[in-house]
Amino acid sequence: MRPARLEDLAAVQSVTEAAYEPYRTLFGGPPLPVTEDYAPRILRDEVWLRERDEVVSALAVFERHADHLMIFSLAVAPAYQRQGFGIELLRFVDAKAAEWGLPEVRLYTNSRMERNIALYRAYGFQETGRRPNPYRSGWTLVDMTKSIKD
Repeated sequence: MRPARLEDLAAVQSVTEAAYEPYRTLFGGPPLPVTEDYAPRILRDEVWLRERDEVVSALAVFERHADHLMIFSLAVAPAYQRQGFGIELLRFVDAKAAEWGLPEVRLYTNSRMERNIALYRAYGFQETGRRPNPYRSGWTLVDMTKSIKD
């Protein structure tokens, strides 16, 4: 894993769009990560890439806060899905939180992303609540958290 650079912006957008494509029909529009402007996030070192032979297979987008690390998006390119990269990304995020001395990792996801919610639960995340999506009327967000143990 390495931090993304501005010259990676097209790859970040491409992998994100491809990874979230199955949800476009389910949601009747693009999921929030697909519409994000990643340039400012790249400049803040919030985007990390899994790359081999100059091909980006997966990426993690997360924010460092005073008391937690917040995952904004995890995306695995379709050709690399179902190979354990999602868990690899979660382990990387955990390691970053531990490195920064943060006690927990948080995330939120759409309630219709049932497969993702199941993956997060299996990895140790617990649901802490549900709330209306402030950006998309009629959508529900699921808030989840996971403690980081030393």
